Amino acid sequence: MGRAHEVPAHGLGQPTATAPKFDACRVRRACGQLARHSNANSMKIVVLDGHTLNPGDLSWDTLQSLGDCKVYERSTPDEVIRRSADAEAVITNKVVLGREQMQSLTKLRYIGVTATGYNIIDVAAARERGVTVTNVPAYGTRSVAQHTFALLLELTQHVGHHARTVREGAWARSPDWCYWERPLTELDGLTMGIVGYGRIGRAVGELAAAFGMRVMANVSGRTGELPRDVSVVELDYLFRASDVVSLHCPLTPETKHVVNAERLALMKPTAFLLNTSRGPLIDEPALAEALNAGRLAGAGLDVLSVEPPAATNPVLSAKNCIVTPHIAWATRAARSRLMEIAVANVRAFIEGKPQNVVS
Repeated sequence: MGRAHEVPAHGLGQPTATAPKFDACRVRRACGQLARHSNANSMKIVVLDGHTLNPGDLSWDTLQSLGDCKVYERSTPDEVIRRSADAEAVITNKVVLGREQMQSLTKLRYIGVTATGYNIIDVAAARERGVTVTNVPAYGTRSVAQHTFALLLELTQHVGHHARTVREGAWARSPDWCYWERPLTELDGLTMGIVGYGRIGRAVGELAAAFGMRVMANVSGRTGELPRDVSVVELDYLFRASDVVSLHCPLTPETKHVVNAERLALMKPTAFLLNTSRGPLIDEPALAEALNAGRLAGAGLDVLSVEPPAATNPVLSAKNCIVTPHIAWATRAARSRLMEIAVANVRAFIEGKPQNVVS
């Protein structure tokens, strides 16, 4: 497996920066050049890290029908240039393609990112070389929202914990007809604060409202019309007033460590923090300290600042901290949509009508 690296995004969510406008004429010229030098049946396509998208329950057949396609389960940085040397199209999920790699890949015309976030790609370098870069937006909205609530429900109802104690014999030994070992929390009437109100933030807000929660949101940029029952509030107020804070904003220089010691100190000691967006949004040592000191009731995290994490990452052993291995995006339904859109992006490029372009 490749080296651990900073993960900017959940494959799943908003891009880490506003997609720049692309030069349609330049892209069409690039497609035309590609069509002259290769047809759909001979186009050289390389998938650098296909395992997480398709560990075996999906099919590469449709992509392979578009050309000479080689799929690698994983690629280390040292393997990228050798494996992609003859490629006209490279597909990547988390393998970085920077200026140095692109300079060595003289046949490269297209990069397809099988995720929404695309800052594993040096987009400026791609643009300079006439390489089209695409991403896959909005494929996992419902899956990520569902996982967000899976984390919250485990924090508030402790279903997994109590199921384990029953399996271990605690109920059979109990002198009472029922028992609970941890506080159980009803969501109805509590306040959900959502940081970032894009597609996933909205979906989480809808679920929160269905549970009877009040919904507040901190909004940046264009979000369209908000539901009447969603209050737009300033960020510090959101942290201070919420019973649950859920992060759904992109990672930018401004949002890195948006959850720091100062903001954690604003939160209620009974509050919960959720992150299914970007690991570096949270100052992890500060979060671990707050949890271990009892200044926060719990946290549910599906993303960390470095993935896979070091065994010494303090949140892995922090009190009342649930960590899942970046799986919110990974339902079969979401991965199927991702595969379909990624293949459609390649086909559209071949046909001279590129879509989901971010370069």
